[in-house]
Amino acid sequence: MVAQIMAQYPNLWPETVRALIVHSAEWTAQMEADFLDARKRKEDYAKLIRYVGYGVPNLENALWSLSNSLTLIVQDSLQPFQREGSKEPTARDMHLHHLPWPKEALQELGEIEVEMRVTLSYFIEPNPGVVERGVKGRYRYESHGLRFEVKRPEETEQDFRMRINLRARNEEEGSYQGGGSDPKWRLGPDRRHLGSLHSDTWTGTAAALAERSILAIYPALGWWKTAKKLERYNNQTRYALVVTIKAPEATVDLYNIVAQMIAMPTAVET
Repeated sequence: MVAQIMAQYPNLWPETVRALIVHSAEWTAQMEADFLDARKRKEDYAKLIRYVGYGVPNLENALWSLSNSLTLIVQDSLQPFQREGSKEPTARDMHLHHLPWPKEALQELGEIEVEMRVTLSYFIEPNPGVVERGVKGRYRYESHGLRFEVKRPEETEQDFRMRINLRARNEEEGSYQGGGSDPKWRLGPDRRHLGSLHSDTWTGTAAALAERSILAIYPALGWWKTAKKLERYNNQTRYALVVTIKAPEATVDLYNIVAQMIAMPTAVET
């Protein structure tokens, strides 16, 4: 499957191919029956993922965007931390991605149920000291972490920035207590941010999705920041972001609407 994806899209990064495979996966009816009941609680989904991962990958889903779904793929890099002079290393980059969803078309769909799935993939560098000595600790193994969050309807872009900055700072200082998540996410941030590949699904009305138009990528603590003597605090990291919205009951062709939006010339002031 990896070979076929790379043959079709030779410019994709390994991080992106990995993301596409997971993003295309779906659970079988038997998998869901073994771990989920009618309540479909977040902790049950977390257990399902722990035992069977994200399900069975689908090559067709990985390669093509159907007319009733729309997929955004981003390949980018950021610098998680920085150190200035003799100061302690601090968090540095946060990326905001403005999702090119057709807001008016989604608002016209109103109460029709839609799904937004987000998958974030990146690679970490194991701490060489941990590998040699077998030392365990919350932030000892991974060089860095990345997280994603989506703007909520009641937030302005500035409010969203402030919320993400506060959360990142609280996680860094160890004072983050969890909670406060948008309840429409299948896992939520307290359960999805494990390892170096994060995938979660939001389900709600098309009108509600129209107001969730900005996605943030920001760093989480790792040994690049804490192990100062190894001097990795100014390293860059690559990541792949895949976002899909699906409106199975909609008669509107979301893909073509966005294609027309992208094709329209945009005036740029200098």
